[in-house]
Amino acid sequence: MAAGQAFDEIRGQDGPDAIRPEFAALGAWLDRTPQADLERRLEAAEATFRQLGITFAVYGDADAAERIIPFDIVPRVFTASEWAGLSEGLVQRVDAINAFLDDIYGAREILRAGVLPEELILGNPQFRPEVVGTRPPHGIWAHICGIDCVRTGPDEFFVLEDNARTPSGVSYMLENREAMIRLCPELFRDFRVAAVDSYPDMLLETMRSVAPASAGAEPVCVVLTPGHFNSAYYEHSFLADSMGVELVEAADLVVDDDVVWMRTIGGRVRVDVIYRRIDDDYLDPLVFRPDSLLGVPGIMAAYRAGNVALINAPGNGIADDKAIYSYMPEIVRFYSGADAKLPNVQTFRCREPDALRYVLDHLDQLVVKLVDGSGGYGMLVGPTASSAEIEGFRAALMATPERYIAQPTLALSTVPTLTERGLAPRHVDFRPFVLSGRGGVKVVPGGLTRVALKEGSLVVNSSQGGGTKDSFVLMGDAPAQQQTLGAMTQRQG
Repeated sequence: MAAGQAFDEIRGQDGPDAIRPEFAALGAWLDRTPQADLERRLEAAEATFRQLGITFAVYGDADAAERIIPFDIVPRVFTASEWAGLSEGLVQRVDAINAFLDDIYGAREILRAGVLPEELILGNPQFRPEVVGTRPPHGIWAHICGIDCVRTGPDEFFVLEDNARTPSGVSYMLENREAMIRLCPELFRDFRVAAVDSYPDMLLETMRSVAPASAGAEPVCVVLTPGHFNSAYYEHSFLADSMGVELVEAADLVVDDDVVWMRTIGGRVRVDVIYRRIDDDYLDPLVFRPDSLLGVPGIMAAYRAGNVALINAPGNGIADDKAIYSYMPEIVRFYSGADAKLPNVQTFRCREPDALRYVLDHLDQLVVKLVDGSGGYGMLVGPTASSAEIEGFRAALMATPERYIAQPTLALSTVPTLTERGLAPRHVDFRPFVLSGRGGVKVVPGGLTRVALKEGSLVVNSSQGGGTKDSFVLMGDAPAQQQTLGAMTQRQG
């Protein structure tokens, strides 16, 4: 899909030289700032990222094990009204995800109602029988969600996928904003931008709010990392430091009598809440993979006993499954009694014979994904794929159709992006971050905008050559006391 055919979020639909009226200040800034100046600021930002160690690993890439994610100096901008509508849909969706998880690991009313095929849940590798009958403290499962969205027009937003296991990228959101404030302060004089820098405080507040009843007045919270070889280790360290809590590895924790303790030089300290950045498979070798050296033996027993909160809850992976995603409109309607405010992208479930036939006949027009895939791996973008790639996917689909879903190739919206030849439109997606605690569901007023830096590309993943932009959310005419640095879109629960 050529970038010129897509809706440009800054320029609108009136041509390459136009600017939407509400973004006139941004257009003026771009006009008066020479490309050499933009490039200088961009180089300064990337030098800072490299100095801070803001990198990610590309597994299997021996030539570039650690690299910074490319950053673009031109921000993406949401108006207050656009953000209000998007936030309402995100809150509704995350509420439904939490209700769904609580139900399928409990009463399973949605299965009895026939909304989803039972085998799609109970036979799914992401469903964790070990969690059945266990309820997390306060009944909240998906404390941190990253809901990937795309836009195709002025008022057309779609959810591309849900991330309720260990969504990453929030550190890039925060560092991108810090870089923009330092390098482009004039933009923050031209626009009233909602701030995102209170995210660590909001995350810590969410963690403390879901501490088990056995915790004291000051629950002890930690971030559990698999270690510095993990691709997102910078983020683990960044968040622990920003929240003022300990960053721990498995060797730092021990379970005694169904209670989790942290080893410190001053003795053992009881732990109440663990933000774990370890997948279920590796979390507890006594319950999941016995060969795991990354997990904590006995941590699931402590969790089942109600003595520790795990963020996000074990078993959440079923909500990330792309076959389950295809039923999200029905799931939202079942638990909320209303239609989804944020629609899905049309999805063909290849496990269904009619859908499989259609997909096989239109592979050159569709995007095909593994139901449990992530990071842009295991994906076919039909319009840009070679004949060999298409035939390879055809064979895979015929062999194991239940492992795949397919979607039409959308004309993703674009945002002006700095390239070697000047400003040019590049396709973007968006990952807002949604927090769920006892205080309700909160949407951070910003998020991670990922940009496909290759001309015409629709693949925005950093592992596939994508970059990031800052995401401005403009504040409307709300009372001054609501326009704080930590302003949040919030629905009290």
